[in-house]
Amino acid sequence: MTRVGIIGVSGYTGIELARILTRHDMVELTVATSRQYAGKKLSEVYPSLLDCADLTCENISGSELADKADFFFTAVPHQTAMNIVPQLIEEGKKVVDLSADFRLHDSAVYEEWYQPHCATEYLAEAVYGLPEQHREEIRSARLVANPGCYPTSTILALAPLLQNKLIDTSTIIVDSKSGTSGAGRSAQVGTLFCEVTDGFRAYKIASHRHTPEIEQELSEIAGDDVVISFTPHLVPMSRGILSTIYASTGTDLTNSSIHALYSDFYFNERFVRICPKGSFPATQYVRGSNYCDIGCAFDPRTGRVVVVSAIDNLVKGAAGQAVQNMNIMCGFAESSGLETISLFP
Repeated sequence: MTRVGIIGVSGYTGIELARILTRHDMVELTVATSRQYAGKKLSEVYPSLLDCADLTCENISGSELADKADFFFTAVPHQTAMNIVPQLIEEGKKVVDLSADFRLHDSAVYEEWYQPHCATEYLAEAVYGLPEQHREEIRSARLVANPGCYPTSTILALAPLLQNKLIDTSTIIVDSKSGTSGAGRSAQVGTLFCEVTDGFRAYKIASHRHTPEIEQELSEIAGDDVVISFTPHLVPMSRGILSTIYASTGTDLTNSSIHALYSDFYFNERFVRICPKGSFPATQYVRGSNYCDIGCAFDPRTGRVVVVSAIDNLVKGAAGQAVQNMNIMCGFAESSGLETISLFP
């Protein structure tokens, strides 16, 4: 059994990791850190884990922490991770980092959108953890930067079109909607019940921090610089992301040809499901699962391709994908611990 630790278990992503890992046959969760809940059992903080995870939260770091596990997930805020990950790597541990600290290859771009970076020497080594695009690099990595939730839904939706050069990359518009858990568990006015319920709003227009991450990965796939228009929205639900993406094409396409393209492209991918032709995904059909569902169509009237993707932002958009990366890094079956069928209704 591989000993696994979660650094920062008190947030939604941390507890989702705990939920998945406690049902994983190849690992043992041996340490979970939390300053806020140090000394309390996980099941006391999260009653959903009663009789499933009796681990006590600890507030430890450094060598004391490194000695408790072989593999670590860092589910901590941006800037915090860059202060933790280097020591774990130096101690010979493998790490999947769920913050944005190691996703961007260029430190100048990171500092433009986030804050100063104090571990830039690890940016070149970190592998962007989207298995459908970087599986072989992930396999031999010590450090994997787990993708953001919006980027996951966008990159998977656009990869077949970009790799086959079927769209005009200057026309990409990404319109995404997310449940409120994407904002984290910390109390803030914008995600209070009365602020969210019965409402629907866009936020961080032309300024969301996931934009450079999306553009970085799309540019690599396209082999050219890609700039997108990206607008996220907050919807009154707890989980889920639905991205609707538009792009112009100068190629003669049909609904049948696009559906065949996506079906062939993702034929061997366990966690990408292509909807039947004429059907489109919905967040309720991926809830609690590691699936990304994709539907696509061509609008001959406008000459645009429309692609719709749906994920659970806490699973394929965060913790599930992190475990998928761990499975690849450790040589486990890629679907280990992730076979949960979507919860419906």
